[in-house]
Amino acid sequence: MKYNNIIEGIFIDRPNRFIANVLINGIKEKVHVKNTGRCREILTSGTKVYLEESNNPNRKTKYSLISAFKDNMLINIDSQVPNPVVYNAIVNNEIPQLSNVDFLKREVTFGNSRFDLYYEKGEEKGFIEVKGVTLENQGISMFPDAPTERGSKHVYEMIKAVEEGCRGYILFLIQINNIKYFKPHEEMDKEFSNAIIKAKKHGVNILAYNSIVKPDEILLKDQVDILI
Repeated sequence: MKYNNIIEGIFIDRPNRFIANVLINGIKEKVHVKNTGRCREILTSGTKVYLEESNNPNRKTKYSLISAFKDNMLINIDSQVPNPVVYNAIVNNEIPQLSNVDFLKREVTFGNSRFDLYYEKGEEKGFIEVKGVTLENQGISMFPDAPTERGSKHVYEMIKAVEEGCRGYILFLIQINNIKYFKPHEEMDKEFSNAIIKAKKHGVNILAYNSIVKPDEILLKDQVDILI
């Protein structure tokens, strides 16, 4: 996925989940943060960030913060980007486990949840739930970076879908270059970690892929090992 009108800035602080103060061309600007998660280990004072400038004159903020450096590692923190990245990768047959599908649709309801993607491939029908990953520690990516009751609910609903004869996938898109490993963040949310372990035992396919991350682009890259 490509971004338009990218500009560099320096992160100052984050008054709330939706807004940050960023120094752009020497001027302090209030910008929209495209991620309501904590991102505490990424968004630290003085960090170089990249923003997308909006052409919409009616917006309250002129810029959206989409990525930031953690040391020399550029991390895309846009929580809206994983779904279209995975959707496009499936359409382009870049995910071997989901190649050559006949039908692909976004946001389809099953039970009490709405999964990100639904596909059909011959007689096979299945659901895909996509989770964006921005947390990294010593070369290992982890999810979530905050407790997620909603995330656990999606996992249990996916187990039900598989029990009813559908295929089920939970795909973690790591929004970071060159990460080789992923694991559920048990210390942050043990319930979610246990749900993923249960899902794997019940036949849900758990996948993780890293990304090519540039200031103006993010693309799905390689499958990574999952530590469960």
